[in-house]
Amino acid sequence: MNQHKTMRANLFFLLLAVVSTQSVVAAQPLASTDTFSADTIELTYDIPTIRILGEKPRLLGNIPGSATYIDPKQLQSLQPISGNEVLRTVPGVNVVEEEGAGLRLNLGIRGLDPDRSSRVLILEDGVPVALNPFGEPQMYYTPVIDRMQSIEVLKGSGQLLFGPQTIGGVVNYITADPPEKRLRRIRLTAGQNGYFSSLLSLGNTVNKTGFRIDYLRKQADNMGPTAFRLDDLTGKMRFELSERSSVGVKLGFYNELSNATYIGLTQSMYDAGGQDFARLAPDDHLHIRRVSASIHHEYRFRPLIQLKTTAFGYTTSRNWMRQDFSSNPNASNQTGVVWGDPTVPGGAIYMRRGNGHRDRQFEVAGIEPRLSANFVLFGKPNKLDMGVRYLYERAFEQRVNGSTPAARSGALVDDEIRTGHAFSAYVQQRFDVSDKLYISGGLRSETYAYERDILRQAQKDTSIVSNATISVIIPGVGANYNINDNWTLFAGIHRGFSPPRVKDAIANSGEVYNLDPELSWNSELGVRSQFSNYFSMELTAFQMDFSNQIIPISESSGGSGSGLVNGGRSMHRGFEGGINWDAAPLFSTNGQQLELMLRLTYVDAFYNSDRFVEVDGEIVNIRNFRTPYAPEWSGTAAIGYTTAWGLQARFTANYNGGQFTDEANTLIPAANGQTGWLDPWFTLDGSLQYQPNGKNFRVQFSVKNITNERFIVTRRPQGIRVSLPRFISAGVEYSF
Repeated sequence: MNQHKTMRANLFFLLLAVVSTQSVVAAQPLASTDTFSADTIELTYDIPTIRILGEKPRLLGNIPGSATYIDPKQLQSLQPISGNEVLRTVPGVNVVEEEGAGLRLNLGIRGLDPDRSSRVLILEDGVPVALNPFGEPQMYYTPVIDRMQSIEVLKGSGQLLFGPQTIGGVVNYITADPPEKRLRRIRLTAGQNGYFSSLLSLGNTVNKTGFRIDYLRKQADNMGPTAFRLDDLTGKMRFELSERSSVGVKLGFYNELSNATYIGLTQSMYDAGGQDFARLAPDDHLHIRRVSASIHHEYRFRPLIQLKTTAFGYTTSRNWMRQDFSSNPNASNQTGVVWGDPTVPGGAIYMRRGNGHRDRQFEVAGIEPRLSANFVLFGKPNKLDMGVRYLYERAFEQRVNGSTPAARSGALVDDEIRTGHAFSAYVQQRFDVSDKLYISGGLRSETYAYERDILRQAQKDTSIVSNATISVIIPGVGANYNINDNWTLFAGIHRGFSPPRVKDAIANSGEVYNLDPELSWNSELGVRSQFSNYFSMELTAFQMDFSNQIIPISESSGGSGSGLVNGGRSMHRGFEGGINWDAAPLFSTNGQQLELMLRLTYVDAFYNSDRFVEVDGEIVNIRNFRTPYAPEWSGTAAIGYTTAWGLQARFTANYNGGQFTDEANTLIPAANGQTGWLDPWFTLDGSLQYQPNGKNFRVQFSVKNITNERFIVTRRPQGIRVSLPRFISAGVEYSF
């Protein structure tokens, strides 16, 4: 490899100190909870950070749009193996499995293509986590659910405070903060086929300084098709500099090695059964390493005016070795290994002797001061949120071809550097028109200057440099009307924006394509209610009208190469809703709980302008065809029962409707398994937990896919992926 094999040493992490001489009123740190169980609550000191829904979920009545908060108790009761299980409980969200362990998040919202979650802004503690947030927003690294305290999801006009993606929604993973008192905890979980997860947490607060360290080791030998090993180390510290100023520091290290592959089953292999989790390319492996750091500073000028500044930086390496293969029986350099049925055209996979190393390294650094002020204007309370952000990102990409399936090096084929500089500014004003009516209006400006420097192409040295700039203004407005203390109406409309990837916007020749950003008008109308701690609900009707839908043709989305094309107009409309109800008080159960949960989503997503594509040699207008991987109906239902003596049982049912897998809406499966209708599926999960009252340990047991259903979860990237069979795990959590 050349000098770009390893990450450049010039990535910097920005540090910021804010100094002011203004007089302030002392403000005490806010408290949050890291729930060990229903009976054990651990107080923590919040690190200054950005939370998209505010400090308390009960403040949803002031959010200008639909929102979901998954609290620590819900996470605990789900006993998730992967974050996919948790996000599937959010209305409007469609999660597509890939390897079964949730290592690569494929999440679509309201009918958007879920490929690598590229149309959803993913944050951890308010900081972006994508490879490059603007130029390459794919989620090859996904925050591990095991160390999360809660999750926030926002889909309305409140997205304007974040960005750059403002189309699908914002998902914010929240980790636990330093504890108020000494914390020593270990959680161990083991399951079938070599699955094991261990989480060790240590922390304390001494005087005005708190710290917390979480170390996660997670692995599996045969979790469906997947074998993996990952280590995840996170450290957080909090310093009270003065009565008005505090600083939080977060450091993270993630290392993963897995046998991830793009190759999947052919249709004949799936129909015959028996090879659902065969290692078709046993030498394929993916190595991901991520190092991150962030500093959060909070300065309280007055009790109702505060400045939060976040400086962050991270590097991600994504080196992927994959064996070559072909569906052509006459392909050269074959190994003699053939999968599938050679008697069916396109129904077999012919393994080849070479491999390809897709080695990519990414670096990101940014700084974002955010001012929040509550004040009185014309005798009415108002709230102002405003801020700016500078973000630098760079990607190093190489393609190295090896001469054998297990070759660790080879000939350098492609080598390039992609660089981006983004400046964002935003302002949102909330006007309290009356005690019941709140109106929020905002603007966001995004300017992204990017450059592609091609150093080597098709094994020939080159010197191709091209650049371009995208600028856009994103408006949005929302309103909340509190009918009474229990019912709130909300409505909003905002501009959806997603920039094109740098690699797609500039051709290999250096030509700058006129590839438009993805733009839409997103609107919603809904009602939410929270009568008490025992009942809450939300129902939302939505519409996303795309002036230009971007169609991916990358390998990860099942395409033949890399790139995007302008796909024309599309329309996404439907409704989503959720209900949470604790029915126990109706039966005077003396401390027992009977909880019911229901989530339901309907989406009608289709192309609504003329667009002509080739299908089986014929040109077809796909106007009114449904968009790929957008099930019409989906839903989740759960029932949980907790006794007064510490035993909890929960059953969760998941349903995903039928869906097309290509823009041509192909019904008949292709022989290679990559296109064709996906049948609806239904699964049932169950869990048991027991913690004796007043004790510092908990035991748990869970079964995923109780009825052992077998179905196709996706035909991407290059073939069929089959659902995980019944999976049993058990664990213990002990605080000492």
